[in-house]
Amino acid sequence: MKMKKIGVIANCRKEHAPDVLRKLRAKAQTLGLELLADADTAALLGDCRIIPAGKLPGQADVVMALGGDGTMLRVVRELNGAELPVLGVNIGALGFLTSVAETELETALECLAEGRVRIVDRALVECVVSHNNAEIASFVGLNEVLIGNSKSARVATLDVTIDGEKVTSYVCDGLIVSTPTGSTGHSLSAGGPIVMPDTRVLVVSVICPHTLSSRPLVIPDSGSLVVTAAKSEGELLLTVDGQVSCPVVPGDSVRIIRGRKNALFAHLPGYSYFSVLRHKLHWRGSAV
Repeated sequence: MKMKKIGVIANCRKEHAPDVLRKLRAKAQTLGLELLADADTAALLGDCRIIPAGKLPGQADVVMALGGDGTMLRVVRELNGAELPVLGVNIGALGFLTSVAETELETALECLAEGRVRIVDRALVECVVSHNNAEIASFVGLNEVLIGNSKSARVATLDVTIDGEKVTSYVCDGLIVSTPTGSTGHSLSAGGPIVMPDTRVLVVSVICPHTLSSRPLVIPDSGSLVVTAAKSEGELLLTVDGQVSCPVVPGDSVRIIRGRKNALFAHLPGYSYFSVLRHKLHWRGSAV
């Protein structure tokens, strides 16, 4: 499908964001594309309709997220499972979630205009925080849900159940429940496995467990995982994608499931997940 209405959300704090947006605008004009952007991006982009990110579904054919992984995570969260593809353009440092390099910006616009993009599903994760059996907060994320000490170096005891069955109690600094997309994020830093994005699983990774036997746990994403804060010597904080958070006190529980909706990513022809792993994470099978 040819994409003629392009939503643009940029990290305007990037030093060269104005230059990138000027290049984008010029190329879009030559291709006859209509640009829609949030207020901050529009201030740098010019010559576009101003529409908040959450209102782009139904208005745009695709959203270009210009920045790094943080920008991708923010855009996906604000779209909240709407069926609108997101194409990430890296104008940051690592940009693992972004599939287009800054040098490929004009090519990306040509591919969108001609309909030469591949759309893939990415699982989201939902969590609900309960206090005294009453729901007090809920969040949707792309990468992970993290429960851990926010200011103290003291450990916590976190009880985990899956579909009502007790799994174990972790004495640790925290716990990460990640989607396959998030397996290359904070979960990977905590020793978790790399999981292909289309795999139907969640990954439970423990942060600094107080045992040598603890290992990451991979579970089907069809179930319901509940983490209960059994004990904590310091303040606990639930954080989703490193961007939104909620305090957790002993006795609170967090129910985590695969999201009922998916995020949609747009990729250019020739995109390879393993190529991204090799290039950006320096991943390889051997030392040869």
